Amino acid sequence: MSSPPSPLELEDRFARCARLISQADGLLVTAGAGLGVDSGLPDFRGNEGMWRAYPALGRARMSFAEIASPHAFHARPRLAWGFYGHRLALYRRTLPGPGFAILSAIGRRLPAGLFVFTSNVDGQFQRAGFDPERIVECHGSIHHLQCLMPCRDTIWSADGFVPAVDDDACELLDEAPRCPHCGALARPNILMFNDDGWIEERTRMQWSRFDAWRRPVERLLVIEIGAGTAIPSVRLFGEEQHAPLIRINPTEAKTATDRGVSLPMTGAEALSGIERALIRAARSP
Repeated sequence: MSSPPSPLELEDRFARCARLISQADGLLVTAGAGLGVDSGLPDFRGNEGMWRAYPALGRARMSFAEIASPHAFHARPRLAWGFYGHRLALYRRTLPGPGFAILSAIGRRLPAGLFVFTSNVDGQFQRAGFDPERIVECHGSIHHLQCLMPCRDTIWSADGFVPAVDDDACELLDEAPRCPHCGALARPNILMFNDDGWIEERTRMQWSRFDAWRRPVERLLVIEIGAGTAIPSVRLFGEEQHAPLIRINPTEAKTATDRGVSLPMTGAEALSGIERALIRAARSP
């Protein structure tokens, strides 16, 4: 394991980030669960962390892959909606951390602005005021629903559903949402494990808007935040852009390109350091 960078080396890396931003004409933010952790959200990818948040799933030794699946909605709908209903309520009341505002300010510096690519389903970028037309949610969104069957390719807002959850039992107490067309159980419009029923039309439209934004951008910069290697969708997508990459990750920050900058820290810490470097650069003669 390599030793952490010294304070002087970190300041040099922040300065390099500021130079990359000054040279770019468009910013692609690629975000994994680590950005939400900075806002106080738990990372549900690991079983141990999930079981601490949901003791009933821990007692049943139920893994994330088991509860985050269409099968769970078929077999134990109140438990599945207890898990997702709790998350929905949590995301609705969570305020985005300071890193979102810093990213937005960086995007405003660039001629083409920014676009977001995220595996997060929490809707935090929209809640932070980012343009919904400039976000790709590659795994869908908990704030939208679809038919579990599904009976048709229809997606609708979850705004009318206010879940009441028994936190200890991880079970939904009130009526689960239903498909307005066939009356079957509804589920979040999220790509789950072993999921052949996910309706991807909303995400497909997001991809189309990204492609239209990306084509004229000539000097792209990628800032990746809190994206791990266990499910590498976010990391791979950023690397596929063949652009300078700023990788922010407390434990997996190494980059495979000499045009990359590695920042082994949380998103909030790294973005604050980049912000300071941008301010210093603006004051320099």
